[in-house]
Amino acid sequence: MAAGGGAGAGGGGHQAAAPGPAPGAALALLGAVPGAPSCPHGPALLFVKVSHGREEGRRFYACSACRDRKDCNFFQWEDEKLSEARLAAREEYNRNHQPPFTHRQNVERYENFVLLPLSKRRFCQECQQLLLPAEWGKHSSHQILCDISTAQLRSPSQLLYPLENKKTNAQYLFANRSCQFLLDLIISLGFRRVLCVGTPRLHEMIQSKASQEEDFRVRSLLLDIDFRYSQFYTEDAFCHYNMFNHYFFGGEAVHETCRKFLHQDKDERVIMVTDPPFGGLVEALASSFKKLMAMWKETEKEGYENQEMPMFWIFPYFFESRILDFFPSFSMMDYQVDYDNHALYKHGKTGRRQSPVRIFTNLSPSMIVLPVEEGYRFCVICQRYVSSGNQHCEICDSCTSKDGRQWKHCSLCKKCVKPSWFHCNKCNCCALQNHTCEKTDAGCFVCGKEGHKRSTCPSLSCTRTSCQADKKQRQKTLKRVKIGIHKRLAMKHAIFSRRKIKNKKKKT
Repeated sequence: MAAGGGAGAGGGGHQAAAPGPAPGAALALLGAVPGAPSCPHGPALLFVKVSHGREEGRRFYACSACRDRKDCNFFQWEDEKLSEARLAAREEYNRNHQPPFTHRQNVERYENFVLLPLSKRRFCQECQQLLLPAEWGKHSSHQILCDISTAQLRSPSQLLYPLENKKTNAQYLFANRSCQFLLDLIISLGFRRVLCVGTPRLHEMIQSKASQEEDFRVRSLLLDIDFRYSQFYTEDAFCHYNMFNHYFFGGEAVHETCRKFLHQDKDERVIMVTDPPFGGLVEALASSFKKLMAMWKETEKEGYENQEMPMFWIFPYFFESRILDFFPSFSMMDYQVDYDNHALYKHGKTGRRQSPVRIFTNLSPSMIVLPVEEGYRFCVICQRYVSSGNQHCEICDSCTSKDGRQWKHCSLCKKCVKPSWFHCNKCNCCALQNHTCEKTDAGCFVCGKEGHKRSTCPSLSCTRTSCQADKKQRQKTLKRVKIGIHKRLAMKHAIFSRRKIKNKKKKT
């Protein structure tokens, strides 16, 4: 997510310097605020610079969904008063950046599209749009897919180009192996409704089976920021949703669609499955997921007051501590999730090349049965399935590996560590053998607390890339200021020189 930008979207040409953090400072997310200004991606989030646990500088709003200001350059100081002209320009900008068709219009277009003979079913790859015959002329110079089959319409994630911007969408799609495993697991656990938050491939698998198999009883609802999916699903199967600020783009009607879906009957238990962009802020995601859980709780009958909505959060294992900060009831499963369109996150690789993506859940680990044919086995002591390389440590009394390799116990650190790590006496902890020692008696540079470094600080809510982007913008601003100063000095020097010449002429 963006942590600062140039001018506010549609800001009428006014340019504001990006408030990049000074050396040693970081950007902290203060969260969604009632009455926050909006960009095309919904209400902005509030940020502030922090250093040693203290706020530095003015608070500001930035886009919730985009970390790269090239995708959305929205920026506004919290205490900034905008003129009527700028507010009007922003509203117009937001309107102009909305999809060309509404969801209802897309549903009507789809109904007309499926009535067409196969020879007249066309899809524009450049515009990512299903085409009706009257629109062919406008797209004549574009690359077109013809003869779109019913099977293709049931698998839109294979028809649409994945949005692979890591900072904005990071639309990596489950491989069929992982998708089928998740669906089989959901069914075996007795769930009949699946809230798919950013998991389009799982949703399309459920929808496809439901349309082809009479005895298939699972239903699903897709919440996703990618509005292209509205071309293929009705209003009760897709909601345009931003998971970083819990924003339903269609307003109260779409919010009500989600609320009704979460209403749990006795024989239709609900589970939420989410696969967010890995570059997204965990605290923003956690805030939205808690609101979805609260929606579920509001619809429940007596006896569910103290329960959480069952959930699978699919995320890399190295975010485990951050997820547990917000959801202490969660635990991480050893199952390695793989993706079709990711070069590294593939099944069957070994060592450090294994997929780091795992399933975090608030269900009991003993209930999650992992496929034995893939090498997973049940640890009787831990009462959960683990990977073949995850050996039980008698000292830790746990199967400690996170990355699929067998970890080793360090008696000095009093915990198991990666096999490639060695104990460093200077750092007083285990690390790679060729690491740079950073031993210090001081606490975290961001919040001042001990027990963690700046890189893993809970208050650190921006990435180095966004910090570097802010730094570049700040340098550009300083450069413009310096150029202005030099110009003024040059003008003053020229005026002073002319006066000197005039005075000399007068004397002569």
